[in-house]
Amino acid sequence: MQIKTAEFVMSNSDVAKCPKSMLPEYAFIGRSNVGKSSLINMLTNRKSLAKTSGKPGKTQLINHFLINKNWHLVDLPGYGYARVSKSTKKVFQKFITEYFSKREQLVTAFVLVDIRHEPQPIDLEFMQWLGENGIPFSIIFTKADKLKPKAIENHIEAYQNILLETWEDMPNYFVTSSSKEIGKDDVLNYIDELNENMQLSSN
Repeated sequence: MQIKTAEFVMSNSDVAKCPKSMLPEYAFIGRSNVGKSSLINMLTNRKSLAKTSGKPGKTQLINHFLINKNWHLVDLPGYGYARVSKSTKKVFQKFITEYFSKREQLVTAFVLVDIRHEPQPIDLEFMQWLGENGIPFSIIFTKADKLKPKAIENHIEAYQNILLETWEDMPNYFVTSSSKEIGKDDVLNYIDELNENMQLSSN
């Protein structure tokens, strides 16, 4: 898939105010500082479609972007902010969970995980929550340029070992690097495939 147009549509914290169109939606979410904005900018060929920041927790709203006029990319707030008060954190968690439970347009979520770190409880808990709520998702391992191929394999294996304790299969996953454009085509082709399947099934 070639991304020809990528336009910002709206930001809000109220799921009821998200775009009314029934275009398919793909939501990107991960812990603060996982490289989500950089990944979105790489996928869309834009330098600053999503705002990148050295400060964790920059995305604090549901951000909708219209891609190629036929699907929405949704940039969701990170879960587990380091510098946010407990009461604010609860609000974030509430509208993240509301988004996933109420948004019928959602096709799948992409959970971003920094490949340099061993599996983190908060990521595993979030994937577990998605699974229990029947929400399809893929894992996107970010920052792959920072590790050697063998180390990447080892880290993915560590995830596999933990996830297969509770899951029947390893969830679908992608290995990416925003600075080296690794994995870009894989992610976009996957979205393209899902969009095409939906068109076929709706015809």
